[in-house]
Amino acid sequence: MHFIIAFFLVQFAQQAMLHTDKLPKWANFFKYARFYVFALLAIYYIAKQPEMFTWVWNLSLLGLLWVFHKEDDFKSFRSAYQSVVPFVGVSMVSDIFELIFPKFHKSYDEIFGMAVLFAWIFCFVIWFYARKQQKVLAQERRDRLRDEEIAREQKQSLEYLVAERTQELTRQKEELQKAIEELRATQNQLIQSEKMASLGELTAGIAHEIQNPLNFVNNFSEVSVELCQELEEEIDKTGIDENDKDYIKGIISDLSQNQQKITHHGKRADSIVKGMLQHSRASSGEKEPVEVNALADEYMRLAYHGLRAKDKEFNAALVTDFDPTIGTVNVLPQDLGRVFLNLFTNAFYAVAEKKRKLTEAGQLGEYKPEVKISTKKFDNKLYIRVSDNGTGMPEHVKAKIFQPFFTTKPTGQGTGLGLSMSYDIITNGHGGVLEVDTVEGEKTEFRITIPIA
Repeated sequence: MHFIIAFFLVQFAQQAMLHTDKLPKWANFFKYARFYVFALLAIYYIAKQPEMFTWVWNLSLLGLLWVFHKEDDFKSFRSAYQSVVPFVGVSMVSDIFELIFPKFHKSYDEIFGMAVLFAWIFCFVIWFYARKQQKVLAQERRDRLRDEEIAREQKQSLEYLVAERTQELTRQKEELQKAIEELRATQNQLIQSEKMASLGELTAGIAHEIQNPLNFVNNFSEVSVELCQELEEEIDKTGIDENDKDYIKGIISDLSQNQQKITHHGKRADSIVKGMLQHSRASSGEKEPVEVNALADEYMRLAYHGLRAKDKEFNAALVTDFDPTIGTVNVLPQDLGRVFLNLFTNAFYAVAEKKRKLTEAGQLGEYKPEVKISTKKFDNKLYIRVSDNGTGMPEHVKAKIFQPFFTTKPTGQGTGLGLSMSYDIITNGHGGVLEVDTVEGEKTEFRITIPIA
């Protein structure tokens, strides 16, 4: 009986901890306890001294009960190991009476045997119900773990769906915001384009109004030069003293020079007004023989002085490298003028912006803004290069630079139509090529290639 109780008590304890994380801690204890129980059983049959081994078995069971009671890890099957206490108690009482009162024990030997037997049966009855309860608890634990796993999977699935939906809503929100910003930018650009169109009409009106008085200034200055020559001839016919004649001729010469300067600058103003008129009105669509070098030089200086009018402190080196053998080329003068004006305006803006950034960073050093234009005629083609040492462009900007409404300038300073219009003029209007080569932070060069007959 003692062996069976001890063996099943160890087995029951191990089974109770089977589905817990505490089993590895007590694995060696259960193994050695089973070895100890089998060793006692072997010694019992070899020694054949049942009286002595009853005490050994009882003390061994008390040791097991003490270990299970002392350690908190065995609380889950407390009722099971406590059911062994009556068996151990009755067995020890029987042994004590047998040792101290052998006659009394012998007289009531059957009663003591029945008490031990009932205590032994009581242990297994308690273990049976405890085992049944353990199975129920284990099933409940498995059900709970399965429910927790299902709940965790559902939670993860819901979190994934929520995250996916949130990401989709965020993307839609960003797309809507981007669309709104593009619409606003387009609206501002259209408004700016309308303003520029109105400004072109106003410029044309002003230029027409200036044209008349300017013609009078030029005509009368030329007439005044002729009158000075006639006056000088008439003085020679008079009898005035030679010294007085020389003095009067000197005054007439100065007056004639002044009139010639008025004529020169008047013609210069007249060419500017004509350029303004050509730029403000739509292209006729017919090519004309034009001195490209002079046209480029004129628009280069117009763009430079236009920026100087906004920023008096701005200065830049204007470098020209014209091929004198070009002569006149059949082009659309108004359209090509627009191209030059756009390219030069962008170039001057780039060098001015780079100078501003370097100045703010305290790294201006020896930087000098420079805009250069070069022309070359070769193999029935006209090559024009407009370059600057300004801010340059990154690759993603370079890829979109000729797209309509794309601009790198702040709102109100660019419509995003200049380079797009220039590209269209060169490629469609002249059958040529407009390319850009740039290094971010260092330089930009626009290359125009136009076929000529």
